[in-house]
Amino acid sequence: MNVSETLSEVKNFIDGKFERNGQNAMDVLSPIDGSKISTLPLSSGLDVDSAVQAAKKAFPAWAAMTLKERVQIFFRYRALLEKHMEELTNLVHIENGKTYGEAKAEVEKSMELCEFAVSMPQIIVNEVQEVSKGVECRIERKPLGVVASITPFNFPNMVPHWTMPNALVLGNTMVMKPSEIVPLSTVRMAELLKEAGLPDGVFNIVNGGKDVVEAICDHKDIEAVSFVGSTKVAKIVYQRATSNLKRCVALGGAKNHLLVLPDANPEMTASNVVASMSGCAGQRCMAASVMVGVDKVQHIIDRMVDETKKLVPGDNLGSVISAEAKKRIEGYIAEAEANGAKILVDGRNTTVPGKEGGFYVGPTIIDYVTTDMSVAREEIFGPVISIIRAKDLDEAIAIENGSDYGNAAAVFTQSGGLAKEVIDRASAGMIGVNIGVPVPREPFSFGGWNESKFGVGDITGRSSIEFWTQNKKTTIKWNPEARTNWMS
Repeated sequence: MNVSETLSEVKNFIDGKFERNGQNAMDVLSPIDGSKISTLPLSSGLDVDSAVQAAKKAFPAWAAMTLKERVQIFFRYRALLEKHMEELTNLVHIENGKTYGEAKAEVEKSMELCEFAVSMPQIIVNEVQEVSKGVECRIERKPLGVVASITPFNFPNMVPHWTMPNALVLGNTMVMKPSEIVPLSTVRMAELLKEAGLPDGVFNIVNGGKDVVEAICDHKDIEAVSFVGSTKVAKIVYQRATSNLKRCVALGGAKNHLLVLPDANPEMTASNVVASMSGCAGQRCMAASVMVGVDKVQHIIDRMVDETKKLVPGDNLGSVISAEAKKRIEGYIAEAEANGAKILVDGRNTTVPGKEGGFYVGPTIIDYVTTDMSVAREEIFGPVISIIRAKDLDEAIAIENGSDYGNAAAVFTQSGGLAKEVIDRASAGMIGVNIGVPVPREPFSFGGWNESKFGVGDITGRSSIEFWTQNKKTTIKWNPEARTNWMS
């Protein structure tokens, strides 16, 4: 697929059909070279209502199917993801700017998420107990109804699969609002779901911006909302959705700290830290953002500088999402330098030959950062890591605990005791030991703490089952001879 080719116009997907309805449109650009690749409708609350009504109409029949029947559709869908791997990978690459390898890994993760969804019949077993002579109590999980998912630009294929397979397999119907910057992967998902046999109206897409998000939060027939994006918007979505009496889990930003101890394996640590900060061009909420170097770690920092020389923008380092993102990231670097930090590797003013219109920032390492600097406190979302020096582990943990965020933290050491101390004391929902990107695999769930997540439970894995369902409790008595008691 050629980056310069213009793809089909993006349309909403409602009740099994693609439609545009004459809304205003915006251009969709590829961050690889800045070229226009499609156009997107800026939908309204009326479009959201149309999608909700389609989902509401489809819900009774979909919910009435057995769990095993619903799962069969997702077996077929997972096979289609594999069949169309090349095409789906190219879509992610073109619309997001990831390297081909990163884009392929994203689609492979989507397949893994589907594998968890199709395992639901083995995971969900209704509870039954004879609680008194002749009296039985039962708990069954039931779907909520129409639910919504609002997804970000940084994982256009994977993050929609954090929510869609589990929510639908559990019997809900869904309205999805993808990021207006990367809508193409979600459109293709809808086509493949239909091919797999998903009934019309069970999955719907409404494209657009703020108006669509607000309409989702306000719609009386939407029972639950999931959101992934910045902390600023996550707070707004959570407050607005819950004020309208909806369930909501909203994942926000991150400022992940990697604590590097003097006994850490130098080669493994340097390569892991650099890979964590530069993978997906740093545009992931699990990226290394701050390295806290404890005591004598200069030899590891020197190796990190060498590791960055292996990264070539436009080759094994992808673009950032937009011109605005590039300007913002480079502004953080300039501000840190002006405030006294030392730029060991400078990724500013990066261009890629033949792709001069693309949005690239090279790998950047900033040393001697202090905790009051913006690069130490705020989410940069680029291939940039700040190094803060700490005299001992207590100071390092205090620096990590001082962050407003709490998505992930990691420690690099060969001491099990010191690793356990970080595990116990770090204020983050996901912890790594000698792992720069500590993402739990299924069935373990994904979700942070503090300003990185709003709501109860996590968005994936076993925890998501609670979010997308409600319990129905039944008490049964068939035995007229049983002694009458308070349960009668």
